[in-house]
Amino acid sequence: MSKSEIVNMTATEMVRLIKNKGISASEVMDAHLSQINSVNPKVNAIVTIHPELGIDGAKLADEAIAKGENLGILHGLPTAHKDLVPTKGIRTTYGSPLYADYVPDYSALIVERMQRAGAITIGKTNTPEFGAGSQTYNEVFGETLNPYDTSTTCGGSSGGAAVALATRMVPIADGSDTGGSLRNPANFCNVVGFRTSPGRVPTYPSKVGWSPTSVQGPMARTVSDCALFLAAIAGPDSRVPISISEKGEVFLESLDRDFQNTKIAWSQDLGGLPIDPRTTAVIESQRSVFKDIGCLIEETEPDFSDVNEQFLIWRGWGREINQGDNLRNNRDKLKDTMIWDIEQGVKLSGPDVGWAEAKRMELFQRMNQFMNEYEFLICPVSQRPPFNIEQRWVSEINGVKME
Repeated sequence: MSKSEIVNMTATEMVRLIKNKGISASEVMDAHLSQINSVNPKVNAIVTIHPELGIDGAKLADEAIAKGENLGILHGLPTAHKDLVPTKGIRTTYGSPLYADYVPDYSALIVERMQRAGAITIGKTNTPEFGAGSQTYNEVFGETLNPYDTSTTCGGSSGGAAVALATRMVPIADGSDTGGSLRNPANFCNVVGFRTSPGRVPTYPSKVGWSPTSVQGPMARTVSDCALFLAAIAGPDSRVPISISEKGEVFLESLDRDFQNTKIAWSQDLGGLPIDPRTTAVIESQRSVFKDIGCLIEETEPDFSDVNEQFLIWRGWGREINQGDNLRNNRDKLKDTMIWDIEQGVKLSGPDVGWAEAKRMELFQRMNQFMNEYEFLICPVSQRPPFNIEQRWVSEINGVKME
């Protein structure tokens, strides 16, 4: 089997062949390391690489098969972790000059679960500074480029992960999401990024263990691969107060189902957001897919009153908790937009946070009622297609200026 054939497999097929001795984990690793050597210099997706860890890990994976040991559901799959996720013994920079040489002595829970399931860590994927932004660039490693058009952005903040998947450098990669960071780069790079329900993939360690705002989740090239990956990283953890008690194994069940008469809500603009006509055209081109499988489509969307104001409060609150000390002690080493984010948190009053909490509860009740009526909400992932790599953020969409 050629290296090209190997890296173009789904993760699900790769694991099946490794376990059945149709291909060795070492062959899989060699193919992916060759792909990284060939492609990564062109797109800058994997920013720290340890091929020796991959080679040694693959040998151990093959030995485990030969000995008849119990194998995890991700056995033998090469992976790279988002550079926001502490990874024991591997440089973890958070995309910040403050941590350019930081090597943690522990791994985050999601890394531990991936490795226990048999995934083999080979490095770290690029992210904006502290994960802030829909354009993956930072002062430590520079920009990550969109593999379909290197003059445009790959999105963010899990941009390195999305590009590594799209270019076949890894079959699975973890990401995280506060305001679109799993979904936006997946959209821009034509892969699958799944923002999980808060607590589905417990985040540990975390200073804000009660908060549902930021979550970790799987990225892959197919929905089935995402489900396989999620089965490995989901499940309860007693140290995380909002962790969901259901075990991850539920995601190994068949994804096949009958969609006849399934009610779905269809929204082009989520109630009036400016949307690029090219995005609208793509969404509309898929309407027939849902009709053909029997879905009942209704043009509607939830009531998102006050949601932007809520988000700004919760984002600022989280930034201040996590990065407030850096603002006070290392302001000159933070990018301007990060300073702005943290300062929004510094300015918050008790009543501000109380208002946001009350409004979040109102939003939850509206969403609960809405999703009891419609099983799915179909809407744009991003308001516009990938923008120029030199543009740090979107300033205008369909003639509407962005603040």
